[in-house]
Amino acid sequence: MAQPAWQDPVPLSLDTAPVPEYGSGSLADLLPTLVAGQEVPGFTAAIPELTPADRNCVFLIDGLGWEQIIAHPDEAPFLHSLLPTSRGGTGRPLTAGFPSTTATSLASVGTGLPPGEHGLPGYTARNPETGELMNQLRWRPWTAPKVWQPYPTVFQLADAAGVHTAQVSAPTFEQTPLTKVALSGGSFLGRLSGEDRMDVAAQRLAAGDRSLVYTYYSEVDGKGHRFGTDSDAWRGQLMYVDGLARRLAEQLPPRSALYITADHGMIDIPFDEQSRIDFDEDWELRAGVALLGGEGRARHVYAVPGAEADVLTVWREVLGEQFWVASRDEAIAAGWFGPTIDERVYGRIGDVVAAAQDDVIITASVNEPHESAMAGVHGSLTSVEQLVPLLEVRS
Repeated sequence: MAQPAWQDPVPLSLDTAPVPEYGSGSLADLLPTLVAGQEVPGFTAAIPELTPADRNCVFLIDGLGWEQIIAHPDEAPFLHSLLPTSRGGTGRPLTAGFPSTTATSLASVGTGLPPGEHGLPGYTARNPETGELMNQLRWRPWTAPKVWQPYPTVFQLADAAGVHTAQVSAPTFEQTPLTKVALSGGSFLGRLSGEDRMDVAAQRLAAGDRSLVYTYYSEVDGKGHRFGTDSDAWRGQLMYVDGLARRLAEQLPPRSALYITADHGMIDIPFDEQSRIDFDEDWELRAGVALLGGEGRARHVYAVPGAEADVLTVWREVLGEQFWVASRDEAIAAGWFGPTIDERVYGRIGDVVAAAQDDVIITASVNEPHESAMAGVHGSLTSVEQLVPLLEVRS
């Protein structure tokens, strides 16, 4: 029976929200699986499809999701040819984790923990100790890194177990707090050009009988944010990084496995009022809200004390047909942030969490002018944002 025109809209059921495959097929499971195969104590192989290798290299391409590779065979012929190898030859992707954003995903990769444990649950999140929003990508305002994320990285534990461990990335990342808490351990080698990174990664891989090497490229994401994934600039970056992946694959030393993955995918959002809901101009959404965190596709909403239930009700009424809108406890119970939540992380999660299903974002034109102007965005639980490749080349 058709819904009467006068009937209130029905919010999306939280049961329809896809949940990341924590524990068996998420980014947090990758490094623990690789080092378990290298006999590093304390780890088990969480992704059963992967075959152990003495030398493992992870090449993480920021912003290049599974669906983008499928959709661009001409721009990425090498990466596209590897799609059947993904996830141990099953031809399946991994899930990034929630939210599907760089700070959260890199912390999941490096620590081998889901967001509810490593404690970087979004682009920005409230620090319960200060009441301020903490930008976890840029680490502003300054927060003691080891207090915010106290767990050792997989790289540190592998290095301590005698695995030759290295990260090869842009020099500017060497001293950043995010690198310290998520990706440190062994040697950091800063190289400006993508070609140099591929060459050095191959050299470092060959330098040990057991090796774990991580390398990274950011500009696919950068061009996507600025111009969108339907732009010539983005396609040019995809063509470039396809060549980088081939360059690295052709230099693998014996007994090596190269895994090409990403931290999230990306979706282009039209620049119109229906697709971009401006929190700073919407009195209903602002009512009772003390802080707006997260990002456009994955919002943490921190209510004025006592207004939590009212804020949840209003956000569901206004956005519930386009967003999965959950209370903090509902999002936790649904497993969005992983199977367990550390006590120190609980208050970093919004009183209300809103994850976009439709092609829409919640901007904040006054307080987030740069982010609000982005053409390509990410963060939510949809397949275009959440699914990432795990392409494999072995020698």
